[in-house]
Amino acid sequence: MGHHLRFFDSKTWTEISNIEVGINPHDIALSPDHKTAYITIYGAGIYGRNPNPEHTITIIDLVSHSVAGTIDVSPYVAPHGIQIDAAGTLYVTCDASRKLLIIDPKTRMIKDAIDTEGTGHWVAVLPNATKAYVENKNDRPFVTVIDLKARKVIGHISVPNGTEGIAASPDGKRVMALDYKDPVLHVIDPATDTIVDNITLQGNQGPGSRVRFSPDGSKVVTDNNEQVVNILSTADLHGKQLVVPVGKAPMGMGFAPDNRTLIVGNHGDGSVSVIDMQDGKELKRFQAGTGIETMTWY
Repeated sequence: MGHHLRFFDSKTWTEISNIEVGINPHDIALSPDHKTAYITIYGAGIYGRNPNPEHTITIIDLVSHSVAGTIDVSPYVAPHGIQIDAAGTLYVTCDASRKLLIIDPKTRMIKDAIDTEGTGHWVAVLPNATKAYVENKNDRPFVTVIDLKARKVIGHISVPNGTEGIAASPDGKRVMALDYKDPVLHVIDPATDTIVDNITLQGNQGPGSRVRFSPDGSKVVTDNNEQVVNILSTADLHGKQLVVPVGKAPMGMGFAPDNRTLIVGNHGDGSVSVIDMQDGKELKRFQAGTGIETMTWY
Protein backbone atom coordinates (compact mmCIF):
# COMPACT_ATOMS: atom_id res chain seq x y z
CA MET A 1 0.00 0.00 0.00
CA GLY A 2 2.99 2.32 0.38
CA HIS A 3 3.94 1.78 -3.29
CA HIS A 4 7.55 0.93 -2.40
CA LEU A 5 10.05 -1.88 -2.55
CA ARG A 6 12.26 -1.72 0.54
CA PHE A 7 15.66 -3.33 1.13
CA PHE A 8 16.77 -4.36 4.62
CA ASP A 9 19.99 -5.63 6.18
CA SER A 10 19.13 -9.09 7.51
CA LYS A 11 21.60 -8.79 10.42
CA THR A 12 20.51 -5.44 11.82
CA TRP A 13 16.98 -5.28 10.30
CA THR A 14 17.61 -1.68 9.30
CA GLU A 15 16.49 -0.25 5.96
CA ILE A 16 19.24 0.10 3.35
CA SER A 17 17.26 1.77 0.58
CA ASN A 18 13.83 1.93 -1.06
CA ILE A 19 12.30 2.40 -4.50
CA GLU A 20 8.89 3.75 -5.47
CA VAL A 21 7.44 1.17 -7.85
CA GLY A 22 3.78 1.96 -8.57
CA ILE A 23 0.25 1.41 -7.27
CA ASN A 24 0.16 -1.19 -5.72
CA PRO A 25 2.97 -3.77 -5.77
CA HIS A 26 1.47 -7.18 -4.97
CA ASP A 27 3.97 -9.97 -5.58
CA ILE A 28 7.64 -10.52 -6.41
CA ALA A 29 9.83 -13.05 -8.19
CA LEU A 30 13.62 -13.21 -8.37
CA SER A 31 15.61 -14.21 -11.43
CA PRO A 32 17.57 -17.48 -11.02
CA ASP A 33 20.83 -15.52 -10.61
CA HIS A 34 19.22 -13.19 -8.02
CA LYS A 35 20.30 -10.10 -9.93
CA THR A 36 16.81 -9.05 -11.01
CA ALA A 37 13.40 -8.82 -9.37
CA TYR A 38 10.01 -8.67 -11.09
CA ILE A 39 7.14 -6.98 -9.24
CA THR A 40 3.49 -7.09 -10.26
CA ILE A 41 1.73 -3.70 -10.09
CA TYR A 42 -1.89 -4.46 -9.32
CA GLY A 43 -3.72 -1.17 -8.93
CA ALA A 44 -5.17 0.79 -6.02
CA GLY A 45 -8.03 -1.60 -5.31
CA ILE A 46 -8.26 -5.07 -3.82
CA TYR A 47 -9.41 -8.43 -5.17
CA GLY A 48 -12.95 -8.08 -6.51
CA ARG A 49 -12.91 -4.30 -6.10
CA ASN A 50 -10.17 -2.85 -8.28
CA PRO A 51 -11.90 -0.26 -10.55
CA ASN A 52 -8.67 1.18 -11.96
CA PRO A 53 -6.39 -1.83 -12.38
CA GLU A 54 -2.77 -1.43 -13.43
CA HIS A 55 -1.12 -3.42 -16.22
CA THR A 56 2.62 -3.46 -15.58
CA ILE A 57 5.44 -5.46 -14.06
CA THR A 58 8.32 -3.42 -12.68
CA ILE A 59 11.85 -4.75 -13.30
CA ILE A 60 14.34 -4.10 -10.49
CA ASP A 61 18.13 -4.28 -10.68
CA LEU A 62 19.01 -5.90 -7.35
CA VAL A 63 22.66 -4.90 -7.60
CA SER A 64 22.09 -1.16 -7.93
CA HIS A 65 18.69 -1.10 -6.18
CA SER A 66 17.10 0.74 -9.08
CA VAL A 67 14.26 0.38 -11.60
CA ALA A 68 15.60 -1.29 -14.74
CA GLY A 69 12.46 -1.19 -16.86
CA THR A 70 8.82 -2.16 -17.20
CA ILE A 71 6.87 -4.97 -18.82
CA ASP A 72 3.47 -3.81 -20.05
CA VAL A 73 0.97 -6.68 -19.98
CA SER A 74 -1.83 -4.79 -21.79
CA PRO A 75 -4.51 -5.57 -22.79
CA TYR A 76 -4.53 -7.68 -19.64
CA VAL A 77 -4.93 -5.98 -16.27
CA ALA A 78 -4.50 -6.50 -12.53
CA PRO A 79 -1.33 -8.64 -12.55
CA HIS A 80 -1.11 -10.33 -9.17
CA GLY A 81 0.60 -13.66 -8.56
CA ILE A 82 4.00 -14.19 -10.18
CA GLN A 83 6.35 -17.17 -10.43
CA ILE A 84 9.58 -17.75 -12.33
CA ASP A 85 11.12 -21.02 -13.53
CA ALA A 86 14.76 -22.12 -13.71
CA ALA A 87 15.04 -20.83 -17.28
CA GLY A 88 13.80 -17.39 -16.24
CA THR A 89 10.33 -17.53 -17.81
CA LEU A 90 7.68 -15.57 -15.90
CA TYR A 91 4.17 -16.82 -15.11
CA VAL A 92 1.73 -14.09 -14.03
CA THR A 93 -1.93 -14.23 -13.03
CA CYS A 94 -4.15 -11.31 -14.04
CA ASP A 95 -7.25 -11.81 -11.93
CA ALA A 96 -9.46 -9.18 -13.59
CA SER A 97 -8.61 -10.62 -17.02
CA ARG A 98 -8.85 -14.25 -15.83
CA LYS A 99 -5.58 -15.14 -17.51
CA LEU A 100 -2.23 -16.77 -16.75
CA LEU A 101 0.40 -14.95 -18.78
CA ILE A 102 3.63 -16.57 -19.94
CA ILE A 103 6.25 -13.85 -20.37
CA ASP A 104 9.79 -13.74 -21.72
CA PRO A 105 11.47 -11.11 -19.52
CA LYS A 106 14.39 -10.72 -21.94
CA THR A 107 12.16 -9.49 -24.76
CA ARG A 108 9.53 -8.23 -22.31
CA MET A 109 6.89 -9.87 -24.48
CA ILE A 110 3.86 -12.02 -23.63
CA LYS A 111 4.39 -15.46 -25.17
CA ASP A 112 0.91 -16.72 -24.32
CA ALA A 113 -2.23 -15.88 -22.34
CA ILE A 114 -4.11 -18.88 -20.98
CA ASP A 115 -7.70 -18.66 -19.73
CA THR A 116 -7.67 -19.74 -16.08
CA GLU A 117 -11.44 -20.37 -16.10
CA GLY A 118 -11.64 -18.39 -12.86
CA THR A 119 -10.23 -15.22 -11.34
CA GLY A 120 -6.73 -16.62 -10.94
CA HIS A 121 -5.25 -14.97 -7.86
CA TRP A 122 -2.01 -16.73 -6.95
CA VAL A 123 -0.21 -19.44 -8.87
CA ALA A 124 2.11 -22.34 -8.01
CA VAL A 125 4.44 -23.55 -10.77
CA LEU A 126 6.10 -26.94 -10.39
CA PRO A 127 9.92 -26.73 -10.20
CA ASN A 128 10.28 -28.49 -13.56
CA ALA A 129 7.84 -25.97 -15.11
CA THR A 130 5.55 -28.68 -16.51
CA LYS A 131 2.36 -27.56 -14.76
CA ALA A 132 0.86 -24.57 -13.00
CA TYR A 133 -1.84 -24.62 -10.32
CA VAL A 134 -4.01 -21.51 -10.09
CA GLU A 135 -6.29 -20.80 -7.14
CA ASN A 136 -9.48 -18.88 -7.87
CA LYS A 137 -10.48 -17.78 -4.37
CA ASN A 138 -14.29 -17.93 -4.09
CA ASP A 139 -14.93 -17.25 -7.79
CA ARG A 140 -14.73 -20.91 -8.83
CA PRO A 141 -14.82 -24.00 -6.56
CA PHE A 142 -11.68 -25.51 -7.99
CA VAL A 143 -7.94 -25.15 -8.54
CA THR A 144 -7.19 -24.77 -12.24
CA VAL A 145 -4.49 -27.12 -13.56
CA ILE A 146 -2.54 -25.87 -16.58
CA ASP A 147 -0.13 -27.82 -18.77
CA LEU A 148 2.64 -25.29 -19.39
CA LYS A 149 4.12 -27.21 -22.30
CA ALA A 150 0.82 -27.54 -24.16
CA ARG A 151 -0.27 -24.17 -22.73
CA LYS A 152 -3.81 -25.18 -21.92
CA VAL A 153 -6.06 -26.14 -19.01
CA ILE A 154 -5.95 -29.89 -18.44
CA GLY A 155 -8.05 -30.25 -15.32
CA HIS A 156 -9.78 -28.91 -12.23
CA ILE A 157 -9.25 -29.97 -8.63
CA SER A 158 -12.53 -29.60 -6.79
CA VAL A 159 -12.49 -27.47 -3.62
CA PRO A 160 -16.13 -26.56 -2.85
CA ASN A 161 -15.24 -23.67 -0.53
CA GLY A 162 -12.73 -22.15 -2.94
CA THR A 163 -9.04 -21.60 -2.26
CA GLU A 164 -6.71 -18.85 -1.12
CA GLY A 165 -2.91 -19.30 -0.90
CA ILE A 166 -1.12 -21.99 -2.93
CA ALA A 167 2.46 -23.28 -3.17
CA ALA A 168 4.46 -26.12 -4.72
CA SER A 169 7.07 -28.05 -2.77
CA PRO A 170 10.75 -27.69 -3.80
CA ASP A 171 10.81 -31.32 -5.00
CA GLY A 172 7.57 -30.91 -6.98
CA LYS A 173 5.86 -33.81 -5.25
CA ARG A 174 3.17 -31.80 -3.46
CA VAL A 175 1.07 -28.67 -3.93
CA MET A 176 -0.57 -27.07 -0.90
CA ALA A 177 -3.71 -24.95 -1.15
CA LEU A 178 -5.56 -23.19 1.66
CA ASP A 179 -9.32 -23.52 1.97
CA TYR A 180 -11.13 -20.21 1.43
CA LYS A 181 -13.66 -20.77 4.22
CA ASP A 182 -12.24 -23.17 6.81
CA PRO A 183 -8.86 -23.48 8.61
CA VAL A 184 -7.82 -26.37 6.38
CA LEU A 185 -4.77 -27.00 4.21
CA HIS A 186 -5.45 -29.20 1.18
CA VAL A 187 -2.61 -31.44 0.02
CA ILE A 188 -2.52 -32.07 -3.74
CA ASP A 189 -0.58 -34.83 -5.50
CA PRO A 190 0.65 -33.44 -8.86
CA ALA A 191 1.03 -36.98 -10.20
CA THR A 192 -2.74 -37.47 -10.09
CA ASP A 193 -3.98 -33.89 -9.59
CA THR A 194 -6.14 -34.98 -6.70
CA ILE A 195 -6.39 -33.95 -3.06
CA VAL A 196 -4.73 -36.70 -1.04
CA ASP A 197 -4.92 -35.17 2.44
CA ASN A 198 -6.57 -32.39 4.42
CA ILE A 199 -4.77 -30.81 7.36
CA THR A 200 -6.56 -28.81 10.06
CA LEU A 201 -4.65 -25.68 11.05
CA GLN A 202 -4.28 -25.88 14.80
CA GLY A 203 -5.26 -22.82 16.84
CA ASN A 204 -7.00 -21.17 13.87
CA GLN A 205 -10.66 -20.23 13.92
CA GLY A 206 -10.84 -19.05 10.32
CA PRO A 207 -9.10 -19.78 7.02
CA GLY A 208 -5.46 -19.10 6.23
CA SER A 209 -4.30 -16.60 3.62
CA ARG A 210 -0.81 -17.59 2.44
CA VAL A 211 1.14 -20.85 2.40
CA ARG A 212 4.84 -21.37 1.70
CA PHE A 213 7.43 -24.15 1.82
CA SER A 214 10.83 -23.55 3.38
CA PRO A 215 13.67 -23.78 0.79
CA ASP A 216 14.66 -27.29 1.91
CA GLY A 217 11.03 -28.47 1.92
CA SER A 218 11.09 -29.50 5.57
CA LYS A 219 8.53 -26.94 6.73
CA VAL A 220 5.19 -25.61 5.54
CA VAL A 221 4.14 -22.21 6.87
CA THR A 222 0.67 -20.65 6.78
CA ASP A 223 -0.71 -17.37 8.11
CA ASN A 224 -4.12 -15.84 8.65
CA ASN A 225 -5.92 -12.70 9.83
CA GLU A 226 -6.01 -13.96 13.41
CA GLN A 227 -2.43 -12.73 13.76
CA VAL A 228 -0.82 -16.15 13.90
CA VAL A 229 1.57 -18.17 11.79
CA ASN A 230 1.44 -21.98 11.74
CA ILE A 231 4.62 -23.98 11.17
CA LEU A 232 4.14 -27.61 10.07
CA SER A 233 6.71 -30.33 9.55
CA THR A 234 6.36 -32.00 6.14
CA ALA A 235 7.62 -35.22 7.74
CA ASP A 236 4.45 -35.32 9.86
CA LEU A 237 1.74 -32.98 8.61
CA HIS A 238 -0.72 -34.32 11.19
CA GLY A 239 1.70 -33.77 14.07
CA LYS A 240 1.88 -30.86 16.49
CA GLN A 241 2.09 -27.49 14.78
CA LEU A 242 3.95 -24.46 16.11
CA VAL A 243 1.49 -21.57 16.35
CA VAL A 244 3.30 -18.23 16.59
CA PRO A 245 1.60 -14.88 17.35
CA VAL A 246 2.67 -12.10 14.94
CA GLY A 247 1.48 -8.61 13.92
CA LYS A 248 -1.82 -7.54 12.42
CA ALA A 249 -3.01 -9.23 9.20
CA PRO A 250 0.12 -11.26 8.33
CA MET A 251 0.56 -11.90 4.63
CA GLY A 252 3.91 -12.24 2.87
CA MET A 253 6.69 -14.60 3.98
CA GLY A 254 10.38 -14.97 3.23
CA PHE A 255 12.89 -17.63 4.23
CA ALA A 256 16.56 -17.25 5.11
CA PRO A 257 19.10 -19.63 3.52
CA ASP A 258 19.55 -21.26 6.96
CA ASN A 259 16.08 -22.84 6.60
CA ARG A 260 15.39 -21.71 10.15
CA THR A 261 14.75 -17.97 10.06
CA LEU A 262 11.39 -16.79 8.73
CA ILE A 263 10.25 -13.23 8.10
CA VAL A 264 6.54 -12.41 7.97
CA GLY A 265 5.11 -9.14 6.64
CA ASN A 266 2.22 -7.89 8.75
CA HIS A 267 0.02 -6.08 6.22
CA GLY A 268 -2.23 -4.52 8.86
CA ASP A 269 0.38 -2.65 10.91
CA GLY A 270 3.42 -2.28 8.63
CA SER A 271 5.66 -4.47 10.73
CA VAL A 272 7.80 -7.52 10.02
CA SER A 273 8.05 -10.47 12.41
CA VAL A 274 11.33 -12.40 12.55
CA ILE A 275 10.65 -15.99 13.61
CA ASP A 276 12.80 -18.95 14.62
CA MET A 277 10.99 -21.84 12.90
CA GLN A 278 12.67 -24.47 15.06
CA ASP A 279 11.64 -22.98 18.38
CA GLY A 280 8.45 -21.42 17.08
CA LYS A 281 9.22 -18.02 18.61
CA GLU A 282 9.11 -14.45 17.36
CA LEU A 283 12.63 -13.07 17.80
CA LYS A 284 12.00 -9.50 16.74
CA ARG A 285 9.40 -7.21 15.20
CA PHE A 286 10.36 -4.08 13.28
CA GLN A 287 8.56 -1.44 11.20
CA ALA A 288 9.01 -1.72 7.44
CA GLY A 289 6.49 0.38 5.52
CA THR A 290 2.75 0.48 4.88
CA GLY A 291 0.57 -2.48 3.96
CA ILE A 292 3.32 -5.04 3.41
CA GLU A 293 2.08 -7.54 0.83
CA THR A 294 5.03 -9.77 0.00
CA MET A 295 8.70 -10.32 0.75
CA THR A 296 11.68 -12.41 -0.18
CA TRP A 297 15.31 -13.03 0.76
CA TYR A 298 18.36 -12.95 -1.51
